Amino acid sequence: MADDDANQQDEGDLEAGEVEVGEGKKGSKRLIFLVVLPLLLVIGAAAGAYFTGAADPLIALIFGRGDEVAEKPPSDEKIERQKKARTGTFYELPEVLVNLNASGRKAQYLKMRVTLELDNPDDASKLESSLPRIMDNFQVYLRELRVEDLHGSAGVYRLREELLARVNAATAPTKINDVLFREMLIQ
Repeated sequence: MADDDANQQDEGDLEAGEVEVGEGKKGSKRLIFLVVLPLLLVIGAAAGAYFTGAADPLIALIFGRGDEVAEKPPSDEKIERQKKARTGTFYELPEVLVNLNASGRKAQYLKMRVTLELDNPDDASKLESSLPRIMDNFQVYLRELRVEDLHGSAGVYRLREELLARVNAATAPTKINDVLFREMLIQ
């Protein structure tokens, strides 16, 4: 009988152990939902704030770089340059018509009207003396372009940057601030 009581007690312990294991699985699921999942959400939100720059002021405050992040009032020289940039002098270049580098039988043309923004209004006379060199640089560069090079805003941006670099090289030391497109037609 003692053996029967011991067997019953072992079976009771085994059943209790099974119940505990079942509760252990529920407990681990609760642990995941109550601790791990919110922790992952907080880490993800913090990473998103860091990579978008939303956390920069907080990071600067924590690490003691608040003086670098705080906006300084613009200097008088910077304000004058900004005013000058808004009221810049513009010089219109003659219309440019070139055939593009096309691999097919059909020729494709680019018609473009460009305006240059000058740094100094007195530079217009210097620009006129460099006009043949500017137009030659534009023609040589534009003839090597393909239609695919001009697709989308990224293509137009690259074209603007290339033309600005070429016109500044041709007119040095005269400074050209920007190349503005008045018309651009691809046919």
